[in-house]
Amino acid sequence: MNFTTLNARSGFLLIIFLTLFISCSTVTPEKYFQIAVLNSNLFAGFAGSAQLRELESPSVKLGSDNESTETMKRMEILEFKTKAIEESYGDLKKLKKTDDNKEMIEASKNLYEFIMPVYKSEYVKLAEMYDNNAPKEQIESLAASISSKYHPRFKELYDELIKAGKQYAGKHSIKVNWGNL
Repeated sequence: MNFTTLNARSGFLLIIFLTLFISCSTVTPEKYFQIAVLNSNLFAGFAGSAQLRELESPSVKLGSDNESTETMKRMEILEFKTKAIEESYGDLKKLKKTDDNKEMIEASKNLYEFIMPVYKSEYVKLAEMYDNNAPKEQIESLAASISSKYHPRFKELYDELIKAGKQYAGKHSIKVNWGNL
């Protein structure tokens, strides 16, 4: 094998490698949409009755004996949800903003940055109240306070995200069933 053949093969392999690398690292419009808009489903019920129902009727988990089930503590539920939201927000922050997606990404970031402190403060208090069997009136009072204090702004930010998401999806021919939105 001579030097020219080796260079040609090396060059060919380099081109293949770079093509694969670039194609693997390119984020598609669908992926941008998924991370910025669809992941907002994690907030379903925020500052509303659905989030309250999730805390009122906690899930069960496999017991320590791997045979029985036990009711999850509300703090466990909240920790799982908060972790999922933080991971999703981390994915969002990694997205490269362009003129094409900037409005959608910014709307999504605004929503995350609005809800995360509430989960880490008021919802922690609410979960602790449930776990400590606080009087129903106290729980209902805090839940009503969360709803009245945060739901209007949440709805506004969520609607802005959906509007930006619809525009982005339309521009990129991303098929989405928006339901009643």
